[in-house]
Amino acid sequence: MFCDLVGSTELSSRLDPEDLNELIRAYQARVAETIGRFGGFIARYMGDGLLVYFGWPEATENDAERAVHAALATADAVAATPMRGETLRVRIGIATGLVVVGDQIGTGEAREQTAIGETPNRAARLQALATPGRVVIDATTRRQIGELFECRSLGAVPLKGLAEPVEVFEVTSAQAVQSRFEALRRTRRTELVGREEELDLLLRRWAQAKAGHGRVVLISGEPGIGKSRLLAALDERLRGESLTRLRYYCSPHQQVSPLHPIIGQLEFAAGLQRDDTTDERLRKLYAMLAETATSPEDLALLADLLSLPTVGCRS
Repeated sequence: MFCDLVGSTELSSRLDPEDLNELIRAYQARVAETIGRFGGFIARYMGDGLLVYFGWPEATENDAERAVHAALATADAVAATPMRGETLRVRIGIATGLVVVGDQIGTGEAREQTAIGETPNRAARLQALATPGRVVIDATTRRQIGELFECRSLGAVPLKGLAEPVEVFEVTSAQAVQSRFEALRRTRRTELVGREEELDLLLRRWAQAKAGHGRVVLISGEPGIGKSRLLAALDERLRGESLTRLRYYCSPHQQVSPLHPIIGQLEFAAGLQRDDTTDERLRKLYAMLAETATSPEDLALLADLLSLPTVGCRS
């Protein structure tokens, strides 16, 4: 991920060097704090730009997803935090590909962890295509994030130094999805093999629950062995039955927010979008709860959970 400050040349022309230095340091600290929440590794500071790795030094199965979440959060955090009276904006580019991370170069504050390959250069070129406050990604990143984010195609764009045009997308917001599994694998679901016994057990527990005998099933195991795929198969078998599905998803980059799965479900149910104003979000929350017996006190608590103002909350 390459992140660059918009309008730095104009800032340098009208700010005292000491004031500009304090502003850049505050900006870098804000970006670093936001990136750190999503497990990004800041490899290099380049003036008002930052080069960030996801997937190194530790790789996970959702590195591309974490990078895009971090980019959106960084753009919002910088824009929402005036620094020395200035409202700042950033441009962000994200590229996914193979690199070789070499030994550390330099010492002290000048020390760098350099990645060799085309991908960092592509991220920098993509950043230059972004409009202020926006995030641009390449096609490989787009495939890895599935339908978790709202993306707009910018077409195939020639990039300096690359032989062929690169398909480019602008990320506008995170999607309020009911199922992360479906969002990531809607077009590439694998066949379920060798899970007949487990699926039969789940169906028996469902039959017992329908008969009035409460049941809870815990499915646990290492990442990638098919837990979500098994539940998707169960969901397919139960189609046509009268039931209510509630899905709550934890996230490794939301560990400081223990109620994040509940917040995510509320945002999905109310149809909240990233670009909604505070009034729009409140209106959607009121509309969702209009047919319920939610008291004004409970409504205020739910609004507070969604970081919405509670003054004047009404049922």
